[in-house]
This record gives sequence, C-alpha cells and structure tokens, in this order.
Amino acid sequence: MTGIRQFRRRCALLLPVVLLLLGAAAPPARPAADTGPVVSTDRGLVRGRAHGAYSTFEGIPFAAPPTGARRWRLPEPAPRWEGVRDAGAPGARCVQLPVLEPGGPIGSEDCLFLNVTAPAGGRDAGGRLRPVMVWFHGGGFFSGAGDSYRPDRLAVQGGAVVVTVNYRLGVFGLFGHPELGGAPGFALADQRAALRWVRANAEGFGADPRNVTVFGESAGALSVCAHLTSPASAGLFQKAIVQSGSCSTTMPPRSLLPGLGTYEPFVPERRTVEEGVLAAARLGCGRPTGVLDCLRRLDAGTLATAELMQRFSLVSYGNRTLPLEPRQALEAGRFHRVPVMQGATQDEMRLFLTQTLPAYPIGDAAAYRARLDLSFGAPAARAVEARYPVSAYPTPAVAWATLLTDASFICPALRDGGALARHVPTYEYRFSDRDAPNFTGMPEVPGLPFGAAHGFELPYLFTMAPLAGPQQQLADRMTGYWTGFARTGVPAAPGAPPWARRGPEAAVLSLAPGAGGIRTVDGRAEHHCALWDAQWPGVTTSG
Repeated sequence: MTGIRQFRRRCALLLPVVLLLLGAAAPPARPAADTGPVVSTDRGLVRGRAHGAYSTFEGIPFAAPPTGARRWRLPEPAPRWEGVRDAGAPGARCVQLPVLEPGGPIGSEDCLFLNVTAPAGGRDAGGRLRPVMVWFHGGGFFSGAGDSYRPDRLAVQGGAVVVTVNYRLGVFGLFGHPELGGAPGFALADQRAALRWVRANAEGFGADPRNVTVFGESAGALSVCAHLTSPASAGLFQKAIVQSGSCSTTMPPRSLLPGLGTYEPFVPERRTVEEGVLAAARLGCGRPTGVLDCLRRLDAGTLATAELMQRFSLVSYGNRTLPLEPRQALEAGRFHRVPVMQGATQDEMRLFLTQTLPAYPIGDAAAYRARLDLSFGAPAARAVEARYPVSAYPTPAVAWATLLTDASFICPALRDGGALARHVPTYEYRFSDRDAPNFTGMPEVPGLPFGAAHGFELPYLFTMAPLAGPQQQLADRMTGYWTGFARTGVPAAPGAPPWARRGPEAAVLSLAPGAGGIRTVDGRAEHHCALWDAQWPGVTTSG
C-alpha cells in the first residue's frame, strides 16, 4: 500500500474508529431483556431497554441483508418476524477495515440496522409528537457505525427522538459498473431506506414522521448534502444539518502530502464505472458478460481490501440519484426547499495535518513558502501568503492548518450558505472552543495543538467525553439549538443568545464556552473568503 493510501486510510478511518471505541467504553447498564419497553413496528414488535429518562432500541433491521444475490442491489424491505425481537444491543457494523491494529476486515454485509433513542414516556408532556433526528455517521464512506454515537443528551434535554443508521461502505456502498447501469449509490440508497423506515414507524416511538431532520458530520454531512440535492430523497425529511462537510468541500492538491491530488468527495459517475471495470478485471472477473455474478461469488474479505474500500469511497453524480454535482445543484437552486443549518470547526485541518507532519514537516518559513508554491502555484501563492503571513501565527504548521481550514471547509460552506439562503432559511455556525477535549486519544505533534479540530464538536452533542463546567453549559446550549431547529426550523434555545438567519452578509454564530463565548461574527471577512472564492471561477457567492 502506498504512502498516499496509508495517509487516506489513517485520516479517514482514525476518528470514526476512536468514536467506536469511546462509545463502547462505557455502555449504559442494561436491565433484564424481558423488562424493557415494547414498540410495534411495521416488521414486528421490538423490546428495548429503559435507562430512566430515556429508552433505547438497538439493532433494528430497516432493510433485508444485502448479501449473496442482494450484494450491489438497492435495499429491499426487511423480513417480518414473529413474537418480540430483542432490541437491546446494536446490530453488526458494515464491513470495514480495522485501523488501530493490523488485520483483515471486520463487520458484516448483514449490517443494515438502526438504533432509536427516545425520551421515556413517548410523546411530550403536552401530548405532542416529538421531532425526529436521523444521524448519518462519518468515516470517509468506508468506516464507522451508527452505534458509536450516544444521543441521550439530545433525547433527554432536547426532547428529540434520535435515530442512528448503518449504511454500506466502500466497495459495497459506492461501487459502479456497466452491468449496474452506472454507480447507483447504495450507501445513499440505504440511508433513504432508513428514512422510509422512520416515516413508517416514528409514531410508535412518540415521534412525528412529518417532522424529520437529517444530520451528520464529515461523510455524514456529505450524505446530507447529497440528499438535499437528490430527487430520490424528496419528501423524506423536513430539515437538514450539515456538520464539517459541505457540498463544496474540497482540499487543494499536495496540501497534505506531495503526491496527493485535489480531494473532491463527489465525482462523475463515468469515473466510478471505469474504476469498477478495472477492479473487476483485477479480481479475475473481467469478462464480456456475467461480471456481477462473478463478483458476487467472491467473499467479502476478497473485496474489502484497503485499495478497493478507498477507491470506492467517493459519491457519484450524473445519474438519477444526483443529476448534478451537489455544489452546482445548490447554485442552480435545484435542491429541496427545507431549512438548513450548517457549519464547521475553527481548526478543521489540524486533525488531518497531525497525521502527515511527522513525514512531511513545515519546519520554518522557507518550508511554508515552498508548500504554498506546491499547492497553489507561484502567483496565487503570493496572494495567499499576503493573507496568511507565517509571522502572524505561532508556528508555520498553525499557519498552514489555518489557511487549509478556510480554503477546504469554512469558505466552501459559506459559499453554499449563500446559495441556500436565496431560497430557504439558512443558519450558519463555527465551533470555536479551542480547549475542546481531545477525545480521540491521538497525541498532538509539536507546534500544532488540536484546538477546535475536525469532529471536536461531537462531544457537545453526544455523550462521549467529560466536559468542564463552561463547556457543559455550551453543550447544553448547542443541544438546545440543534433540537430547537429540529422542532421548529429555527435554532433557538432557552437562555441562549439569538441565532441570526443568513442574509446578504455571512452572519455566523461562533460557539465557544464562557461569558460572551457565543457571538455573531462576519464569517467571510474573518476567513478571507474573497481570496478563496477566486479559486472557484464561475461560482456565485452572493447571499
């Protein structure tokens, strides 16, 4: 495996796998299996677990196992069952590679399970159905699982019913081939199947099937973006939250490693199909007909290699699922008219740079300037350097991480926000707590503290790391904003500062602990977005 592939695997896989470990480190106590609450679903009865103020129902199948002849087919309804199905533990995770230790694939192709966390007692105190929040996990589209995230705070404090979802990953979820008619996007189809399950079953858990919010982080946020612009997802949700992964997310070439090209998560379908033809031939299935039959006879371990899981981790457009590249669809106004809340962390790229700096350091101003020239070319590099002079930052590594965060995450999200705000209520945030807990367990590298790195807002929404007093107050307010948005389409929380809707100016709510920590900032000005907009000719940026 090349150094580039090793980098992609480590960066895309490490965070979600750490989340898996943290989520499994302190599971809630479970009472006897025959004493939990029972709910009727359209497939049969399920018995969950009571945890005082909330209940959990885990490992519920929302589609038939995509195994054998169902591999690389759109999801089909799950079979019905007799009696009461125990829903006291998560189902299998989808096939993926371990990260923290060497070894073959883990998980199962029989993985289309979801988990429900609901406030105890069903409907709220006024007898009203609760909002539903459906979470799509991150992990680069080839790692992660829904059960990594414990949403009890969103349920208990926010009064929402939260559903976390597994979906097919890597070569199992995003493969393309002429015999498939293209690249159907099975990962996204699985997510749509979960949303249809929610529509059919939410009321049994005390939730309103007509008030569904999709939300996700990283690859989960890219998933939300895809559903916003996919005709196939029409009517399946009423609000959307995009966290650290906008429709326009990109990464400049050679910015992390000298041999790494531009990163774009959405690619033309023809590219994926061409890759599928080459992969089939390498697997011994290059023949005029019957390629899929041949590939379906292979065991999961043969397919779940690092190369294939990574190669098929990009979402295809130019098909029925995504007729247009999502950022172009936003600019053209071709997306579902639902309120959107989106944002990024202030230091997104520090997490990724931590993985590459030991091998590709930025030791001094000369190395910083050389990196600018390599990624942007000499003329543009001088303009970037004028906005981000190395002398203005504690270290060259911090300077590089700052400009990459602005170029790759924050300004692309603000561009999308301008396009969205022309048609729908849009609210934008920046998570700014540079003392957020390092829940990943990864060590910092000298000269580059994590700060508010990629994913570091997650412990403020999910139960996964201890928070200090002011941070706990920030978590309470963020929980109120997120669930208030899910309930009404407006992110308002009792006792929290008001959140201004996006208008012609890029009003961004900066989220940090302490007095005055939550405040409105001019996002485009603070992050030099006019500079980065120049890297995207033809993209409209007006609000």
